[in-house]
Amino acid sequence: MLTGFRYRLAPTGEQAGLCQVYGGICRAVWNTGLHQRREAVRRWQRGQDLPYCGYHLQARQLAEAKTEETWLKAAPSHILQQTLKDLDRACRDHGTFNVRWRAKGRWKPSFRFPAGARVIVQRLGRKWGRLKLPKLGWVRFRWSRAPKGTVRSATVSRDGAHWYVSILCEDGQHTPQAHERPDSAVGIDRGVAVAVATSDGDLFNRTFQTPKEHERERRLRRRLSRQHKGSANRARTQAALSKLTGRVRARRADFAARTARVLCDQNAVVVLEKLHTTNMTRSAKGTVDAPGTHVRQKSGLNRAILARGWHGFKLACQNAARRTATRIVEVNPAYTSQTCHPCGHVAPENRESQSVFRCVVCGHRAHADVNAARNTRARGWTNPSG
Repeated sequence: MLTGFRYRLAPTGEQAGLCQVYGGICRAVWNTGLHQRREAVRRWQRGQDLPYCGYHLQARQLAEAKTEETWLKAAPSHILQQTLKDLDRACRDHGTFNVRWRAKGRWKPSFRFPAGARVIVQRLGRKWGRLKLPKLGWVRFRWSRAPKGTVRSATVSRDGAHWYVSILCEDGQHTPQAHERPDSAVGIDRGVAVAVATSDGDLFNRTFQTPKEHERERRLRRRLSRQHKGSANRARTQAALSKLTGRVRARRADFAARTARVLCDQNAVVVLEKLHTTNMTRSAKGTVDAPGTHVRQKSGLNRAILARGWHGFKLACQNAARRTATRIVEVNPAYTSQTCHPCGHVAPENRESQSVFRCVVCGHRAHADVNAARNTRARGWTNPSG
């Protein structure tokens, strides 16, 4: 089973400079490759007979370009090939015209070394270790836990002011044949006020951003909007903002991983609502001819949904399920919050408030999110033992 281990690097000034150069070259290769693919699609739509612009063609063109362009020679060939592989996978999964450009100010530099046998990891002491990366040499990193298994690849990325390495290892473990509790199941309702509510009545929640952090982020974003692009002051503001939002992302990811692990350890089936977060958080502004309504309220709801990390929680459940043989099921979420679980009556009036559910027919009372989670569980799983 493949497992990732992430560490914070402590590169020297020269190593950090090389990482920045490698990341910039990978960004240029990504954008050039994406441009070629889009042009190839446009020409094919006009009826021109051209060879398929895929990974193998672009890899050959990249090898030819490295003999002519000196700036491409600064980066190892295998990390550029990995960039083209990532681009090929993204185009096949999402469509060529749905893949984003990697803008300089929006993209975080990253590149991957695919030759795991050339990545050597050593421990130096209680808090520090070092690993040997091609072209970079020995790089120190904070030793938070020991990597287990055989190294397959290493990805170097920058988040804020720090560089990180993610080591992908084959730990030798396998997904069990069956869950320890094969007759157990739980329904999940992901919400805004409560992050995760279960059909068992458990409420999992955590504050990802304190009020002071929220106020500081608001001030930094206002300051950023007034500063000139490319200025030193803007760079400092971006670094401070990235550090602040990075802490929030780390808390959200930690909450999702911990909660998913608890749910998958205890249940053979986890039933989630099939939520299309992108569509749910679409802006309500409308157009000049047909302006939207309740735009500010919808914007606040969109921010609240994105702040809860619904999609990240789903991915965390899928990751945790590999070690417990838990089955992840997604069901249609329509009317789960308005349906009475005992009698099945559907009405908007059943939902008295955000947290209170009271059926107008049978009088059943429950926490609104827990009632929705029970409906979700009923749609996705039936106890075979009755």
